[in-house]
Amino acid sequence: MKGGGTTNTTTADAGASASALRRAVPAALTALAMAFIAVRFVAGARDTLGRTRDGACVAMQPDPLPDFLRNGPTPDFQLPDAAGRTVSLSGQRGHAVMLNFWATWCPPCVDEVPSLEDLAQRLDGSDMRLLAVSVDDDWDKIRSFFAKGSKMGVLLDTSHDVPKKFGTEKFPETFLIDATGRIRYYFINKRDWSRPEAVACLESLR
Repeated sequence: MKGGGTTNTTTADAGASASALRRAVPAALTALAMAFIAVRFVAGARDTLGRTRDGACVAMQPDPLPDFLRNGPTPDFQLPDAAGRTVSLSGQRGHAVMLNFWATWCPPCVDEVPSLEDLAQRLDGSDMRLLAVSVDDDWDKIRSFFAKGSKMGVLLDTSHDVPKKFGTEKFPETFLIDATGRIRYYFINKRDWSRPEAVACLESLR
C-alpha cells in the first residue's frame, strides 16, 4: 500500500509539473516576442531619427565636398580669440563643430551673421561648437562690428592662410565637422542658419 501511495504522489507531481510547464512556455514565448518587438522598435526609431537628422543636413543644401577634404585629414589650425586665448580645431575633438569663414567687408557674410548669431544662441550651453574665423586685418573692425558682443566663437586669421587649407578663397563658406574630426558637409555662400534644421543637422554629427 505504501508503494502504491508513493506512485500516485509521484504521478500527481509529474502532472502538476507538466501543467505548469505548459502554462510557462506560452508566457515565456510572449515575453520573448515582446522583447523582440521592443528591440526592433527602438532600432527602428533610432534609424528614423538618424534619417531625419541626415535629412536636416540635406535640407540646408550642402555643396559637394572637395575630394581632398573628403579623403584626407581635416586641416588643423591655431588662432586667437578676442580675449587672446589660442583656439585649435583639433582641440574641439569630441564635439560637433560648425566652422565658418567670413569677413566684415564681405556683404553676404554680413547678411549671414544674424542667422549665425541665432544659431549660436540656441547652441549656448550645449556640447556643440560654432567657430567663426574672420579674415579681417585686425580686431578693431571685428569689435566694432560686434558692438554688443557675440555668442559665436569668433577667431581672427590675419594671415588669411587658414581658409586656403580648406580650399576657401571666397566668403562666406562653412564646414560642418563631426565629433571624430571628419568634415561631413560643406556650404558655399550664405545660408539661413536660424532654421530648425541647422540644430538638428549639428546634433546628428555628435
